[in-house]
Amino acid sequence: MTKSTSATLIIIKRALVVLTCFAAFFPAFNPAKMSGLITGNASLFTNTISPGIIFNDVFNRPLRMEWIEYSTIQTIYFGALITFLGVAALAAAACLSFGNTKLRRLGLVVALGGSVVGIVGNTILRVAYGMMNENANVHRLEPIEPLGFILFYVLFAAMIVLAVATLVSLPKSEENEKFQMDSKYRLFLMILPFLVLVALFAYLPLWGWRYAFFNFRLGQELSMENFVGFRWFEFLFGNPARRADIVRVLTNTFALSGIGIATSWLPMVFAIFLAEIKSNHPRRAIQTLTTIPNFISWVLVYSVAFAIFSTEGFLNWMLMNLGIMESGTNHLMDNGSMWLKMWLWGTWKGLGWSAIIYIAGISSIDPQLYEAATVDGAGRFRRMWHITVPGLASTFFVLLLLGIANVLSNGLEQYLVFQNHANRSTIEVLDLYIYNQGLASQTSSAVPLATIMGMLKSIISVTLLFSANKVSKLLRGESIV
Repeated sequence: MTKSTSATLIIIKRALVVLTCFAAFFPAFNPAKMSGLITGNASLFTNTISPGIIFNDVFNRPLRMEWIEYSTIQTIYFGALITFLGVAALAAAACLSFGNTKLRRLGLVVALGGSVVGIVGNTILRVAYGMMNENANVHRLEPIEPLGFILFYVLFAAMIVLAVATLVSLPKSEENEKFQMDSKYRLFLMILPFLVLVALFAYLPLWGWRYAFFNFRLGQELSMENFVGFRWFEFLFGNPARRADIVRVLTNTFALSGIGIATSWLPMVFAIFLAEIKSNHPRRAIQTLTTIPNFISWVLVYSVAFAIFSTEGFLNWMLMNLGIMESGTNHLMDNGSMWLKMWLWGTWKGLGWSAIIYIAGISSIDPQLYEAATVDGAGRFRRMWHITVPGLASTFFVLLLLGIANVLSNGLEQYLVFQNHANRSTIEVLDLYIYNQGLASQTSSAVPLATIMGMLKSIISVTLLFSANKVSKLLRGESIV
């Protein structure tokens, strides 16, 4: 075989590895889902890293009722674990295939070993399936022959054939050749784990959008019998009361985010003035005191607010002792100026933390610019305005674009702890509305409607990001996308 043939086989092998890894994270192809009691959202990866799903959550009652043997459950878990280790070995082999001939040969050996391990793990799962079906009460376990059995057998067998064929076609490495890889591939593999995390936690959850098209309640399985198409979309946008709720929630969201964007220059100004403090001790003390609130949870922040502003809080106690008020007032139940109050709490909590990136930007400005401006007679404020501010402008605009893109993601925890029946109409933002509809509500429409709102949020956020990026490119000639 020629060198081009081996290169083609390696590309096919990489594609096959990607397909195998995808199957390991996709619940529909989970070879360990051999019982209807196992949740349909559990993938091979989930069963591997969370043994409690099998041991405690799923088969707890069948164990107590002696419908299944503990050894069968152990076999299911160890079969899933060994199968996933085979998948992990294939992923490592694909990474090694980016190296020189000697490294590729090592990767092929690893791929062969991983495929054998995967077949062994899949076979153990088959044995566990047989053990489960030998029980007299097997009907109570709702046995299901997983599609993943056949799929993983085919994938691992195909990998063995490809690995052997590539080993035969691969030219022999030189006697003194060392394991090497081009720097561009090393950099790619360094960033690959973060790309995988983004795919798992940002893109894979998009599969949950399908709940918007089903009549679904928590704890149920999705089936075509519950498919309702665009019924929930029509219910959400065709109902006047629901439309009014959406308008109210979006108004709160855009208002609170708009106040934050309009005052997004405050951390930059704070960083500039903080950098102008020449004495180290006061500067460090101020920076520390303004940064610490970021690490205080919103639950504790609300506890402080309750201790100060509740009916029997410190503020009312002081005002009544001074004779200004006769009885206490619960300021947390006051719906007036709620947007401003939430902005003030958020600014107090995040001002120092948000200024850190600007402080780092100030330290990167060339000191010679300040020296030259001083020689030319520029005062402190002129140096700040003509050197520091322009030096931080690019950082500010990048953060501004990101803030515009996240205009609908202005947080949940703050508004969740501060909400009550008196202020809910003005404090309920989109994230809180989705939480209230999807988790706090027990109605049959809760999950589908919350999913639709989440879809709406994602679409609007992406649209705002690209729109803001286009405007930035037209006005400043720079973009971040």
